[in-house]
Amino acid sequence: QVQVVESGGGLVQPGGSLRLSCAASRSRFSSLAMAWYRQSPGKQRDLVAVITSGGRTNYAASVKDRFTIFRDNAENTGFLQMNSLTPEDTAVYYCNLITADGNSYWGQGTQVTVSS
Repeated sequence: QVQVVESGGGLVQPGGSLRLSCAASRSRFSSLAMAWYRQSPGKQRDLVAVITSGGRTNYAASVKDRFTIFRDNAENTGFLQMNSLTPEDTAVYYCNLITADGNSYWGQGTQVTVSS
């Protein structure tokens, strides 16, 4: 089993920034793809960003040019840098790690609240 733990959420004013972390209890973290999702109460869980083991990235249109996904394989940790936050970004953010054989592992989520 792979343990996934997100951290870094909190309360921030519109226009502010947060950096979310995704720590994995797994060696060879570099072999995993990593995705960030977000979900508001009563709403669908939506993909925010993804990075492959080879470093290719993709972003939801709503966060392009504001969010950056990256990883530190030596520390078995991935990140989501969020800038220019708006109230529409308020959600629980989840990290999802995907193995080469298609298994996925989810963290417990971290709350991001953007409010003035």
